[in-house]
Amino acid sequence: MSVLIAFLSLALETRLGYPDRLFRAIGHPVTWIGRLISCLDSTLNRATDSDRTRRLCGVAALAVIVGVPAAIAYAVQTFLLLHPLGFFVAIALGTTLLAQKSLSKHVEAVAKALDAGGLAAGREAVSKIVGRDPETLDRAAVGRAAIESLAENFSDGVVAPAFWMAIGGLAAGSAYKAANTADSMIGHRTPRHEAFGWAAARFDDLINLPASRLTALLIVIAAALLPRMDAKTAWRAVWRDAKKHRSPNAGWPEAAMAGALGIALAGPRSYGGVMGDFAYMGEGGRRAVTAADIRRALRLFWVADTLLISTLGLVGAVVVL
Repeated sequence: MSVLIAFLSLALETRLGYPDRLFRAIGHPVTWIGRLISCLDSTLNRATDSDRTRRLCGVAALAVIVGVPAAIAYAVQTFLLLHPLGFFVAIALGTTLLAQKSLSKHVEAVAKALDAGGLAAGREAVSKIVGRDPETLDRAAVGRAAIESLAENFSDGVVAPAFWMAIGGLAAGSAYKAANTADSMIGHRTPRHEAFGWAAARFDDLINLPASRLTALLIVIAAALLPRMDAKTAWRAVWRDAKKHRSPNAGWPEAAMAGALGIALAGPRSYGGVMGDFAYMGEGGRRAVTAADIRRALRLFWVADTLLISTLGLVGAVVVL
């Protein structure tokens, strides 16, 4: 049943996404989780405490952040599946844990902005999906940032929640989403969150391990199915470059995407006015990345995503039969 919920939620979300009207009316599960995280951060993360105490408080906060949504989702799914139409409601709820349509929309917006408004418009559009300083980006860097965001969020926002939903239904999918949101909010190595966010960052690294590897594999296979994509180079880039990334997971989809497209991703970038020297992903020349490359990446994403949906559909059919 969990595999079928994951499969059908993916298929439905590609068409519907999360309606803007619904977001304006009630928000989104991620925003609800975000409020919980903010409340725990302001309550438990006290600057006057020792690092050890703040780390222990962070562990306790993570248990609440993950446990509360998981318990609610488990109770809701259990109740729904007692009713004839409850399965379809569970599928609709499952779509809220996925981000295929919104991810594609935001990345496509960067390509459109570069084409229509040039560098300034491209910087504004990409600033909505990445945290680096937009004023430091030239056109090629804007394109790279958009493609990197597409690759990383394909793993974090699509493959990982679908994977965990297939394993444990809405409860596991909700637990993953909560943990991933916690990492994005308190998992950064800042003076405030170095200790308190330690558990969130480490736990997020752990639960993303299987999905990041699966995402890279999906991208490599998709590259083999598309013209003017290079699956062999993608595979080689994954094994050579993924381990060089500052994240134990993000390098896998980014390296696969870079190799498939024949470009270089990642590399030095500025956050908060501080330039970081990060490794490049991919052996492709450091040529300028254009809006056309962003659209090539989107085609690769949709084929890889279709492979994911098809695989879950086949597994679900086998389980049912």
